[in-house]
Amino acid sequence: MDDKEMSVSTRDVIKEKLRDNFDGKIVRKDLTKKIKEGANVPTYVLEFLLGQYCSSDDDEIIQKGVETVKRILADNYVRPDESEKVLSKLRQRGSMTIIDQVTVELNLKYDYYEARFSNLGLGRVPISDDYPERYDRLLCGGIWCIVQLEYESEERNDFEIVSANGERLRSKKQKQKDQSPITIRKLTPIQMPHVDIDDLKTGRKAFTKNEWLDVLLRSIGMEPDELTYREKWLLLLRMIPLVENNFNLCELGPRSTGKSHLYKEISPNSILVSGGQTTVANLFYNMGRHTMGLVGLWDCVAFDEVAGINFKDKDGIQIMKDYMASGSFARGKEEKAANASMVFVGNINQSVDVLLKTSSLFDPFPPEMGTDTAFLDRIHCYLPGWEVPKFRPEHFTDDYGFITDYLAEFLRELRKEQYGDALDQYFRLGKNLNQRDTIAVRKMVGGLAKLVYPDGVFVKEDLEEILQIALEMRRRVKEQLKKLGGMEFYDVNFSYIDLEDMSEHYVSVPEQGGGKLIPEGMCNPGQVYTISEGKSGMIGVFRLESQMLPGNGKLERTGLGSDRDAKEASNTAFNYLKANGNRISGSISTTQKDYIINYQDLQGIGMTGKLALPTLIALCSIALGKPVQSSTVVLGEISISGTLIKVNNLADTLQVCLDSGAKKVLLPQTSFVDFATVPPELMSAFQLIPYQSAEDAVFKALGVE
Repeated sequence: MDDKEMSVSTRDVIKEKLRDNFDGKIVRKDLTKKIKEGANVPTYVLEFLLGQYCSSDDDEIIQKGVETVKRILADNYVRPDESEKVLSKLRQRGSMTIIDQVTVELNLKYDYYEARFSNLGLGRVPISDDYPERYDRLLCGGIWCIVQLEYESEERNDFEIVSANGERLRSKKQKQKDQSPITIRKLTPIQMPHVDIDDLKTGRKAFTKNEWLDVLLRSIGMEPDELTYREKWLLLLRMIPLVENNFNLCELGPRSTGKSHLYKEISPNSILVSGGQTTVANLFYNMGRHTMGLVGLWDCVAFDEVAGINFKDKDGIQIMKDYMASGSFARGKEEKAANASMVFVGNINQSVDVLLKTSSLFDPFPPEMGTDTAFLDRIHCYLPGWEVPKFRPEHFTDDYGFITDYLAEFLRELRKEQYGDALDQYFRLGKNLNQRDTIAVRKMVGGLAKLVYPDGVFVKEDLEEILQIALEMRRRVKEQLKKLGGMEFYDVNFSYIDLEDMSEHYVSVPEQGGGKLIPEGMCNPGQVYTISEGKSGMIGVFRLESQMLPGNGKLERTGLGSDRDAKEASNTAFNYLKANGNRISGSISTTQKDYIINYQDLQGIGMTGKLALPTLIALCSIALGKPVQSSTVVLGEISISGTLIKVNNLADTLQVCLDSGAKKVLLPQTSFVDFATVPPELMSAFQLIPYQSAEDAVFKALGVE
């Protein structure tokens, strides 16, 4: 009860502060939901009207305001399929008021401004110079307006323009047949015509950090009282691409967590590419028409369902890599630059634990992206979508927040400011962060600081909180790169140094601590783990499980399919055991027992061909009834004569051992020459057990002297 009362009083405090500092720029979010079903105007237009007519606590005034807004939309909104009917009415009546999206262009030939109406399908309508000067957004892609139009028949048309004050001005254009008989008497924007960023900074000073977090979340339609503190920050991270130039964000998670909602509904400055099918001309630059693609026209380009991203052109992903790294790309003879951020959202079909064990968190990406470490290294932030709750009706707010259009416009204005260097005053980044990591962390720190502290007023503790989130989001990318790219991305222990006392603080990733592929404790006899290179060239974990039955010396294999190399390796092991079994133990019978071995590729990278030694150890383990030592992994290989074959790529293989949970590593002595390539901290993570021959390997694996 106390919590409820506290949250209600907090809401009232926030509401009063919003009234005092942002009157006319706030709206009650449940009203939007009620009217949205009617006219198909964008949310930001609807909220602007509601902000004008329903800015009160009085239910009666709100009800009247809602009716007024409904009436305005019903009477004046132009549907594209009714444009000719509206023009006909305008001609009959002589004047009419409409709601439409208006864009203004300067006609250089005749030196005057002309307006273009989106739904009405009407262009080249003369408009007074006052309007574009007063409402500069008319010239930048257009805004929604209520417009009073007049229709003048040809006989009395003197080609005049009406100024914003109602005075009639002579047109600089000569009398011509193609002059439009339609003139604009009055134009009133119903979007924010201009945003003063100083007003926002002044208004922010009235709020505490937690109050401002709640205001931002209510502005995008969410109810912060239903979310944990961490969930609030995760939802805020989704807004960084709207305040930071050239920021690359990836969010993969379960369905119905609202991953694409922000980019589709909330901001008029971002576009959602649904289905993922696109071309270089559409996304970057059309060389035929010499026009910029989506990255030049929008602040943020979001790809929905990353699994379906598909470029018709072969060079699409290469150009995207260039753009994501530098913010520019070369097409034809020139280099083009753009500021759009890239967002990749998609669904994860398995649980995170399974993905971490068997593949990487980038698994849902198409193969040409999901396994390309150069592409993935350019992603600045991996937002853990599985931590965001599935949205239910109570997660959506009925309280006051900023008008969507005001929110979108001040976010756009904040793109011009840079806060990324704020952390240098108090902190230094650890030595494990390379240049790309540093850029990513600085962009995230700058983005979150702009969102939460737009006035630039914050203390060391505020910045430390933001820095920890930024390091975690970037480390998540690096951890997956380590899995895919091996030793090249070995340095994942991200840290920051407090300049005050020079203490170093490490930041970890919550999901990394979970279950390992190689379990702790003793396994059953006949069970062996080995790590080597699979068919795909990646290094992975393989498990062997065996059984022994009375019979006449047959070896049966399952899980290998038609893999010839793997079958030959298991034959090598069985033949070696037949020839040398007595040197291991007199109680191993290869004539009166049948053996069954099952091979499992735990990470889905294709079966390995280096299975002779693991198979030999598995056969001896089941034949003697002795389990392999706990948390042990077998490396290396033998030939039919028992010659030891050293481990390829030792450093990367040991790194996979560590990630899989191995504590002891059985290693051929021929691999000792490669120890120089292994970082010392990796070497010290295991108990290394060297062996000199195949028999020695069996004894040491089973812990027999």
